[in-house]
Amino acid sequence: MFVVKVLWCLLLIYHLSEGKKIKGIRAVGTEQRDVLREKELYVSSSVFRLFLGGEDTCTLDPLQLHTLTSCGFNSSNPLIIITHGWSVDGIMESWVMRLATAVRTNLIDANVVLTDWLSLAQQHYPIAVQKTRTVGKDIAHLLQALQEHYKYPLRNAHLIGYSLGAHISGFAGSFLTGPEKIGRITGLDPAGPLFEGMSPTDRLSPDDAEFVDAIHTFTHERMGLSVGIKQAVAHYDFYPNGGDFQPGCDLQNIYEHISQYGILGFEQTVKCAHERSVHLFIDSLLNKDKQSMAYRCSDNSAFDKGVCLDCRKNRCNTLGYDIKKVRTGTSKRLYLKTRSRMPYKLYHYQFRVQFINQTEKVEPSLTISLTGTKEESGAVDITFNEKISGNKTFTFLITLDRDLGELMLLNIRWEASPLWENVWDKVQTIIPWRTWERKRLLNVGKVSVKAGETQRRYMCFLRASGIKPKVFLDCCKFSCFNQSFFSRHQKNRNCSVFNCLSITLV
Repeated sequence: MFVVKVLWCLLLIYHLSEGKKIKGIRAVGTEQRDVLREKELYVSSSVFRLFLGGEDTCTLDPLQLHTLTSCGFNSSNPLIIITHGWSVDGIMESWVMRLATAVRTNLIDANVVLTDWLSLAQQHYPIAVQKTRTVGKDIAHLLQALQEHYKYPLRNAHLIGYSLGAHISGFAGSFLTGPEKIGRITGLDPAGPLFEGMSPTDRLSPDDAEFVDAIHTFTHERMGLSVGIKQAVAHYDFYPNGGDFQPGCDLQNIYEHISQYGILGFEQTVKCAHERSVHLFIDSLLNKDKQSMAYRCSDNSAFDKGVCLDCRKNRCNTLGYDIKKVRTGTSKRLYLKTRSRMPYKLYHYQFRVQFINQTEKVEPSLTISLTGTKEESGAVDITFNEKISGNKTFTFLITLDRDLGELMLLNIRWEASPLWENVWDKVQTIIPWRTWERKRLLNVGKVSVKAGETQRRYMCFLRASGIKPKVFLDCCKFSCFNQSFFSRHQKNRNCSVFNCLSITLV
C-alpha cells in the first residue's frame, strides 16, 4: 500500500514541478461569472460525443445544432454528461464507456454525453488544472445552447466528473447565469492537488448545482499531497472506508489486476483507490438490490466505533445514483464500509455489550455470531483496546457481506487470554477451583444489536450472574427484544416467559 501511494505522489510531484512557473491557475473572479452571450461565436476546446451504445458515439457540435438531431439527441429525456480527469497517456480510460453503458442500462432513454478534453488533459498536471475552467466553460456553453434553442431545462442535467472532471463540472455550473441551475453534479474523488483548501469559487462546491454529491476514495496524504480532495465539497460527501484508501488496492493485489487487465494491471493497481469512486457509482447502477448505505458521522474514528448508525433527520443516505437529494445548509460527511470488489455493499451492525460489577480487571477476546431468518454471520472476533472493570458499556461496528434478515440468535464466546490461562492453570494446583471460580466470570448486563440498514434494534438481558470462559450465550428468540416490544414490557425485563436465554458450556 505504501509503495502504491509513493508512486502516485512521485508522479504528481513530477508534474507539479514541471509546471511550477505557470501563473494564473485560478481565474479572475469576474471571469467565473461571465455571461455566455447568445451571439458570441464560441469555439469549444472540448469534443462532445453522444453515447449510442457499445463503443459507438456521435460527435455533437454546439455551433451546428442540427448535429444534435442527427445524432439522436432527445430534448424530452434526461441528460448525463460524463467528464474524465487528468490523462498521462492521452487515451480515454476504459471506465468511461463502462459508466456510460451502466447509465444507459439503468436509464434507457437518457442522453449520455461524453466530454473529451484529452488534448488539454494530457498536459503537465498544473497546465491541465489551468484548463479545467476552459472545459467547464465549454460544457456551460453546450448547456446554454440546449436551453436557448431546445428549451431544455437545466434541472434535467446531471454532470458526473471524475478527479479533475469533478471540478470541471463545478465550473460548468458556476459559469451559468440566471435563476435555473444544473439539477445535479456528482464528483467522483475530486482531485486534491491545487484544489485542497481553496475557496468554493475555485473548486467544486454545493453552490454549483441544485444538488451536489461527492465520493472520496483516495485522500491519504503522503509527502504533503493527497490525490483526492479531503475537504467536503458537496451537500453530501461520502467517505467509503474512511476515504483514505480502499480494500483490494494494495500492491499485493497486483497479480489479480494483471490477470484481469493484462499488462495494464500495474497501472490499475496504482490508480485503484482513486478510480474506486467510479466503480462504486457504477455498482449503484448495476446492483439495484444491493445499494450501499452510508451514515453521517463526525469522523471515521467515531464511525469505526459503531456509534453513528442513525438514519433520523437525513443522517443516512444511499451512495451512488439513487441518492436521496436533500439540500443542506452545510456539507454532510457520511461514512461506510465496502467490500474489495463488486458488489461492494456491506451490512452494518452496531454491537453493544454492557459489563456490570466487574471486580477483577479482565482483558477478554470475544467471538460472536449472529443468526437471522435468512443467513448466519459466522464467527466475528471482537477486540477490546482496554481491560474491563467496574461498570462500562463498549460499542463496536460489525460489517457483514450478507443480509441476515431478522435476527433470531446471538452466540457469544469468551476466550481468556493465553497468559491468563497459564496463570490460572498454576493457581488451580494450589487453590481449590470453588474458591476462585467467581473471579473468572465475565459479568455481562445486556447485549444489544442495531442493524444499520433496517434501523431495527434487538436487546438481550442476562438472567445469570456472569459468563465463564468458553461459554455460549444463546438468545433463542432474539427478535422478541426489539425496541417496540421492550417499551411495552418494561416490567418483564428478562423476558423469561419466552424462555429466551440459555447458557451452554463448551
